[in-house]
Amino acid sequence: MPVITIANTKGGAGKTTAAALLAVELAHCGYKVTVFDSDPQHWFSQWYETARPTGAITLVNHVTPASLECHIREMDRATDFFIIDLAGDRNQLTATALALSNQVLIPVQGSGMDAKGAVKILDLIDQIRTETGYEIPHSVLLSRVNPLVTTHSLLAVKGLLASRGVNVLATPVIERAAYREMFDKGVTLYELDPQKISNLDKAQNNARELAAEIMRMMPVRVISSGSSRRRAFGWGRAA
Repeated sequence: MPVITIANTKGGAGKTTAAALLAVELAHCGYKVTVFDSDPQHWFSQWYETARPTGAITLVNHVTPASLECHIREMDRATDFFIIDLAGDRNQLTATALALSNQVLIPVQGSGMDAKGAVKILDLIDQIRTETGYEIPHSVLLSRVNPLVTTHSLLAVKGLLASRGVNVLATPVIERAAYREMFDKGVTLYELDPQKISNLDKAQNNARELAAEIMRMMPVRVISSGSSRRRAFGWGRAA
């Protein structure tokens, strides 16, 4: 089944927010989702253990390069979508996850540091393509975008990405109070009180639109077999 990896070597770029929004929306659509939380801080796991989101979401929070492909192979028939929430590192696990992915999402805020973190992921994707010949589908997800203002920094980030021919998702993650509350309270967007959270409906629509766009990018059918996935062992040692 499709593997979606969320990667940026800079922490705080919005990886876990994107993973949580996507997992909940896919589960709401009736899909079975497995999330790999590879961040040593386990932000996704902490939110998940408190929120206990409805729907078929399975959490795996102890991931190594050696175990990742085994987990995916063993859980393939019981999972519709795999989501890998990577740590802010460029290491063997990062390279292994990228090599196994059907789509890599690279969250970027309107800052130079986020852009540099994204470039490290793009460089690693290029390295994998050079050494294996496999093109890893990837897109940048603009995150925490001010709904009213397009900043100079954000325009600069877009310009940098365009110069590299990088696809940018049409649906950004808009900066909303609801997303902060979701993690602060340990709940999903659908458990927040619209009387207390401003623009909650817009946050929910944003999450639905993001999930819908990502689903349109997925393969029509992914064969469930070990041979259908890229062999990734050894990757990262050369990264």
